[in-house]
Amino acid sequence: MIRQDEIALVIDSQRGSFLKRDSGFVRDALLNVPVADSFATIITGIRRCGKSTLLLQLLRRDYQDAIYLNFDDIRLSGFEVNDFTRLHREIEKRAIKVLFFDEIQVVEEWEKYVNQLLREGYKVFVTGSNASMLSVELGTHLTGRHLSMELFPFSYSEYIKFKSLKNGEDAVMEYLKTGGIPEYVKTGMPGILNTLVDDILMRDIALRHSVRDVVSLRQLTAYLITNIGNLVSANKLVGMFDIKSAATFLEYFSFLKDAYLLEFMPMFSHSLKVQARNPKKVYVMDMGLYTENSVSTSENTGRRLENLIFLHLRRKYKQIFYYKNRGECDFVAIEKSAVKEAIQVCLTINDENFDREYNGLLEAMQNLGLKEGSIVTLNQSDTFEKDGMIINMIPVHKYLEQ
Repeated sequence: MIRQDEIALVIDSQRGSFLKRDSGFVRDALLNVPVADSFATIITGIRRCGKSTLLLQLLRRDYQDAIYLNFDDIRLSGFEVNDFTRLHREIEKRAIKVLFFDEIQVVEEWEKYVNQLLREGYKVFVTGSNASMLSVELGTHLTGRHLSMELFPFSYSEYIKFKSLKNGEDAVMEYLKTGGIPEYVKTGMPGILNTLVDDILMRDIALRHSVRDVVSLRQLTAYLITNIGNLVSANKLVGMFDIKSAATFLEYFSFLKDAYLLEFMPMFSHSLKVQARNPKKVYVMDMGLYTENSVSTSENTGRRLENLIFLHLRRKYKQIFYYKNRGECDFVAIEKSAVKEAIQVCLTINDENFDREYNGLLEAMQNLGLKEGSIVTLNQSDTFEKDGMIINMIPVHKYLEQ
């Protein structure tokens, strides 16, 4: 239990510290924050991607008098459901109708309290570092009463703006190694991303889901980060890292995905059963995390490039698949049940791989009814036409402008 005077002290202390912060680099996402009366705005994303900074930018632009409260504060570590009553009295005392709640998902039944606030006419903004906030917690109590958005680390376009770089191959190669976690981009200190992964594993997964075998979780995470762009199957991993059950692997996969650390991309099929029983491709949600946490001794530039294109598509589409039949295609992007893009990724096209990359993409286009497709490369350009279909070979820095 936390007393009301203690809550008041934390609110005042946090607001002072919050407003002293530099607003930082203005994120592209600031223009797209969804706001509507009687709806809570829910912003989720990986830890340290800039959610709090986005809230600060939004507060300074539109809601200077808002109450800000970050629940990921040691002074609030004992905050319980009953403490919402005392928090509410403090909010009413201040007579402020706009509320910014950071990392509120650490408190059970927070969504019930937010629902109450909406009924009472408050405008509420919530951030959290777990994707399940958008499904499990909100499914019952905030159905139809929340607007959600995901915030990612700096995109490539944000990165080159922040670093004042010219768009081109050199900038892409730098971004492939650095990624977009703001603090790491600013400092280049490896410890930032090592600590970030550790925080996610311990606080967002082990603590939240009562995972006792943290050693196996760490080993699995390092393995998955190292194997970006490769197929992974829970059944085939059984026995590794002292994990005896495929169900446990699947559970860990879902935890890592919900924490925005890794993503598992299914094979394209109209059948959910086919999707479920086939291996998934694994990608890390920031390129710097691969640089600092992979145990590979190789640069793996081709895999990095493929992961980069995945992240670019992930910002645009909710549904992304790999295609596999006679041939293979790296990415198929779908929006509202319509196939929008088919993309092949290859660092360098040469005589040895051209037929495989071209034919795999062409087959996907034919079967999915697409007239255009792309082969994204590091620096090659070309155009191919066949039977009314067009395949554009395009350098990655130009593709990322689209």
